[in-house]
Amino acid sequence: MADKKDTPFKVLSDNRSAGHNYFLLDRFEAGMVLTGTEVKAAKDGQIQLKDAYADVLKDEAWLVNAHISQYSHGNRENHLPVHNRKLLLHRREIDKLRAIRQEKGLSLIPTKVYIKNGKIKCELAVARGKKFHDKREAERTRTAEAEARAEMRRRL
Repeated sequence: MADKKDTPFKVLSDNRSAGHNYFLLDRFEAGMVLTGTEVKAAKDGQIQLKDAYADVLKDEAWLVNAHISQYSHGNRENHLPVHNRKLLLHRREIDKLRAIRQEKGLSLIPTKVYIKNGKIKCELAVARGKKFHDKREAERTRTAEAEARAEMRRRL
């Protein structure tokens, strides 16, 4: 019998621009409260996290500005594409996130939405915004590493 912890997860959406625009510090895994048509659209990969962020309001964590397209076979019970979605976290994690949100310069950015053990999860990252010179420096190191890898391949 296979162990549930060994099951891989399927990434439904990835926020690649988060790594470019922010320094990603700490990560949290949160469950999401979704309706039926949201789940079906998410499993089709119709999620966009580009402008999304997480916030703590009244002792609850919320995912704000995440876009889940309407399900193609949904009827009049279809969901709105953009609305606040509740995140499921433990109380101590919510308290920790509230303290992080109050600290100047830190944000909570969703980096991935994936399926793990049949449940849709969202990975949140504590992020600090990059300045323009930081982005330029990161691009410079990335190209230097790529050139070094290419040179190593040529030498072999």
